[in-house]
Amino acid sequence: MIMNVPNSLTVGRIVIVFIFLLLANISESLCISANAVYIIRVIAYILAIIAGITDLLDGYIARKYNQVTDFGALMDPLADKVFVTAAMLMMVEFKLMPAWIAVVVITREFLVTGLRMLAIQKGEVISADRWGKLKTALQMLMLALAGASWIDLFDLRHDVFFGIKLWTIWIIFLWGIVIVTIMSGMGYFIRHRNLYLNQRPATAKKS
Repeated sequence: MIMNVPNSLTVGRIVIVFIFLLLANISESLCISANAVYIIRVIAYILAIIAGITDLLDGYIARKYNQVTDFGALMDPLADKVFVTAAMLMMVEFKLMPAWIAVVVITREFLVTGLRMLAIQKGEVISADRWGKLKTALQMLMLALAGASWIDLFDLRHDVFFGIKLWTIWIIFLWGIVIVTIMSGMGYFIRHRNLYLNQRPATAKKS
């Protein structure tokens, strides 16, 4: 069955992401009260958290209950990339992240997705390694902290923690994510270089 529970969660994550984007932009574009803007932002933030939870649940349920499908293998990584891309672009728009960091992380995500698609075509499966899992955990933490700042639970740009500006700590944290992201991506391409370095035998020309 294509639309089992894991696949429904995957599709639901994509829908939630677009609702999140709609709410986040509505809160900035409409002439409404500050309280209404805050409520809309909180709802958008909660939806983003739900999307992140579905990211963890769909793969786990599919493996545990043997509900892995070709549809899920295709859509799950794409849904993840849609989620991460949308959230990071919103972070750039609200000046919570330099644009170049978003470009590096998003580029890595799509390169590894392409490698996974190539592996599937050749009958192989590339599972997430420790670096990949660490990268995902750091990204989820990053999105959660940025969202908390966005709804004014604290101010990343101006608050101080033990005499150190949170913005300084935040930038160091983002650099750490960039380093882990690059290293995890390079690891996949080094370990699975046979997928793209093996040349197909040349077709014999007719005389």
